[in-house]
Amino acid sequence: MTEQVPGMRSVAFGIWVAVGSRDERPSISGASHFLEHLLFKGTARRDALEISSVMDAVGGEMNAFTAKEYTCYYARVLDEDLALAVDVVSDLVLSSVVSADDVEVERGVILEEIAMHDDDPGDAVHDTFAGALWGDSPLGRPVIGTVDSIESLSRTAIAGFYRRRYDLPHMVVAASGALEHDALVRLVEQAFGERLSGPDAPAPLRPTSRPPRSHSRVAVSERDTEQANLVLGTTALRRNDPRRFAMSVLSAALGGGMSSRLFQSVREERGLAYSVYSYTDAHADAGLFGVYAGCSPSKVGEVLDLVRAELAEVAEKGVTDEEVRRSQGNLRGSMVLGLEDTGSRMSRLGKAELVHGEVLSPEQVLERIRAVTPDEVREVARDVLTRPRSLAVIGPYGDTDLQRALS
Repeated sequence: MTEQVPGMRSVAFGIWVAVGSRDERPSISGASHFLEHLLFKGTARRDALEISSVMDAVGGEMNAFTAKEYTCYYARVLDEDLALAVDVVSDLVLSSVVSADDVEVERGVILEEIAMHDDDPGDAVHDTFAGALWGDSPLGRPVIGTVDSIESLSRTAIAGFYRRRYDLPHMVVAASGALEHDALVRLVEQAFGERLSGPDAPAPLRPTSRPPRSHSRVAVSERDTEQANLVLGTTALRRNDPRRFAMSVLSAALGGGMSSRLFQSVREERGLAYSVYSYTDAHADAGLFGVYAGCSPSKVGEVLDLVRAELAEVAEKGVTDEEVRRSQGNLRGSMVLGLEDTGSRMSRLGKAELVHGEVLSPEQVLERIRAVTPDEVREVARDVLTRPRSLAVIGPYGDTDLQRALS
């Protein structure tokens, strides 16, 4: 998948693999993210220093990220260095050594990463919320794994996961910027070599089977922090639900900007929190909607009452036509501004092909957002905002009756 962007001098090149943390058994939790680290440690042709130095020598950026349903390895370089980027990224994705020594080195790095993640309650609370909502299921477990799972992962288990999961039918190559499609195809053919002699049809999209069981409960991690960090939310729409654009407009109206209901109610009118927002997360067969706030422990009850009241009012009465119009403008503008660099455009292509099976142009997405009607937003609100809720809290929370937030 490629997109030529006139006027650019850079190219973003990425390889997307349809494997993530929800493909792991509990015994290998965190393997996808562990593997993301290991692939940069060396291949049959390059060691870790060579991998990083060849990109540094041309001022390129190279990185990767792991999600619940996919992993992406990418580089961003000048157009004249595209061949190098294709060669290096393809080499590490296809030919990693995954040595026992590298596993031990990266085990320590990942344990430090888990500690850093846990030290940021505003970040960790989202994993706590997913665990409360989805329980001990692949969607409920953290992408990064746990201390116990990372300490127990063996080189054999990780290498086996790599061999089984990193097959070409489950990969998408995406690039955006100063490129020519046929030239890129030739570079990829050269880099992938004889591996292209296998099946020529892509694997089907991740199946949309019955969604995992959800729960209505409170998950608390008491810590001696200055703030209490909380997420209150529920299940929402799967990734390809035709109502997903209306859901995005609803979330923007509730907590997507400074004029949103939650920002105005919680922060501007009462000064109860510095940060308050809503968000959605969609997967092949399920999704979630959450409201985050960070506040003084003595204010947790008041903040939760305000959030519950806003959700209940929108579920019953909907949002106004003006809120819909404003939220549509917010989403459209944010999307266009987010496509000002080649990396974002490459990500749009790769993710759309890998997880949606449908690549909409920016203009088509803008039109889908514009076409959402107030009635569609109100219908989604009645559906999603009346579902059973879960609550996650990290930090002190005073004497607040947290269970009340679920009623």
